[in-house]
Amino acid sequence: MGTSITIARAREILLSREELLLAGCSERQIRTRVAEGTLVRIRRDRYALTADLTALWPEDRHLIDVVAMHLNGRGSDPVFWGPSAAVLHRLPLYRLNPKHVHTAVLGSRHARTRAGVVQHDVLLPEDDITQVEGIRCTSLDRTILDLACTATPEAAVGVADAALRRECVDGHHHDEQHAEQWHSRMSERAQQSRLHGIRRARNLIAFADGRAQLPGESVSRLQLHRLGFRDMMLQVHIVGAAGNDYWLDFGFPGSRVFGEFDGQAKYLDDDLRGGRALAQVLLDEKRREDDVRGVTGWRFARWEDRHIRTAETLGRRLSAFGLRPAA
Repeated sequence: MGTSITIARAREILLSREELLLAGCSERQIRTRVAEGTLVRIRRDRYALTADLTALWPEDRHLIDVVAMHLNGRGSDPVFWGPSAAVLHRLPLYRLNPKHVHTAVLGSRHARTRAGVVQHDVLLPEDDITQVEGIRCTSLDRTILDLACTATPEAAVGVADAALRRECVDGHHHDEQHAEQWHSRMSERAQQSRLHGIRRARNLIAFADGRAQLPGESVSRLQLHRLGFRDMMLQVHIVGAAGNDYWLDFGFPGSRVFGEFDGQAKYLDDDLRGGRALAQVLLDEKRREDDVRGVTGWRFARWEDRHIRTAETLGRRLSAFGLRPAA
């Protein structure tokens, strides 16, 4: 399982050449540690311990790259763009593992790649530029729009859902008015934009739903839509026999089935387990499912990340539970 970090933690993980030398490493020792694999050169004169990197999610590994480039700016102040802006805004990048840092080159005629940095020639008004902890990047809305145009639909819907969730969901309360305002604002931006890929972006923005708690739920909804499911409910609230509140990822009323995306994080991530042992988490999940079945009479269908890689794979998984879209 990966570990999520903040920008502040990224700065702590990064070690400058000067810091390594002051800590007693010689130039030769730095080269030896890099060759041995215990130290990783991130960018010029910026390093990180391999042990600090191996536990990170791909988004956070990319955040390290972005922060390293910012620290190496030496007077320049690039505007981070696309996936590099997304990690600064703490947005998920479903199955994206950026190999380069992405920046916007204001006023340049041609996009180019050099020294591990992709410089994009994009029209970027001042209103679309913001700062996150002192680092310049595209605004949250502009970042969503750019990724909706350029990323895979799976990654784009995960980003849009996560951004919308921040604006319209508090705990389990979904504020429909705020959701409508977000959709109206983003749809207007998309209608006025002439970015390449904007037609697909408009559809993805219209499809966004802040009730998705995880990227896996967002991608599940996308694959379900591709399969033809239209009557599904999201984050279905059920009250158990003893008054316990439960929220189920998906509900399929025509089949009387609840659908659950079973991400590994709730079983393996220490923070999400809340200090419970894995055995206790599994027992609690079984009791929850038994309680829901008891008060509703509905069945359960569960799937994992491996099942949502394609719509066809998810369809085969659901068919095993007798769950198919309405004719």
